[in-house]
Amino acid sequence: MKKEEIQALIEKQRLYYLSGETLDVQYRINALKTLKTAILKYEQEIEEALKKDLGKSYFESYMCEVGLSLSEISYMIKHTHSFSKEKRVRTPLAQYVSRSYTKPSPYGVTLIMSPWNYPFMLTIEPLADALAAGNTVILKPSAYSPNTTQIIKKIIDECFDEKYVALVSGGRAENTSLLEGKFDKIFFTGSVSVGKEVMRKASEHLTPVTLELGGKSPCIIDSSANIKLAAKRIVFGKFLNCGQTCVAPDYIYCEES
Repeated sequence: MKKEEIQALIEKQRLYYLSGETLDVQYRINALKTLKTAILKYEQEIEEALKKDLGKSYFESYMCEVGLSLSEISYMIKHTHSFSKEKRVRTPLAQYVSRSYTKPSPYGVTLIMSPWNYPFMLTIEPLADALAAGNTVILKPSAYSPNTTQIIKKIIDECFDEKYVALVSGGRAENTSLLEGKFDKIFFTGSVSVGKEVMRKASEHLTPVTLELGGKSPCIIDSSANIKLAAKRIVFGKFLNCGQTCVAPDYIYCEES
């Protein structure tokens, strides 16, 4: 997608958001239900795509990607009404004649950039949360998981108009064009180096960001540990998804005894 097309898409979503249609809570819940139905419909194709891209077994694909995504969507369907309600708060004495409350409000036009290691779950889970909150969404999956991107695009195109939810595929050129656009919120999952670039670009528009970045995760074993059980859990955490998990144990602090 060219830079001009991406900017036009952002403006199209902004106009739709300003129309106020996404503010209706039932509209949000209906969108989540539509998304859930489509995922169930294409579950086998999703798992086949994950197998092609990453070599994941069908069991692991459901456990770590499809199942978690469906669980998040179901949770938001159940709780969106309560999450979106006004909540009364105490009125300061100086404004005693007033009524005080907090009112949850959406950001507006949002961007979700997802990585290749959990390409389905880390695209769909933040999408579900963004929709539940009343935002419009542009998705940018990783270029390194093309088969999964293809099935996600199929689902998104079937469920939503691009003025509400759209998917932009491609590589660095598309990433650069998106980050030059003005969003109201950016959610990025990936490396620290790319995360710094996302934050730098977002700061030009004072756009709030959520960065879920990889790191080095220690595992601590003290004298109270059941060694066999601890070893089993460490191996599970380290080998899950071929070790490509941000919280996979990287090194161990073990009590000398």
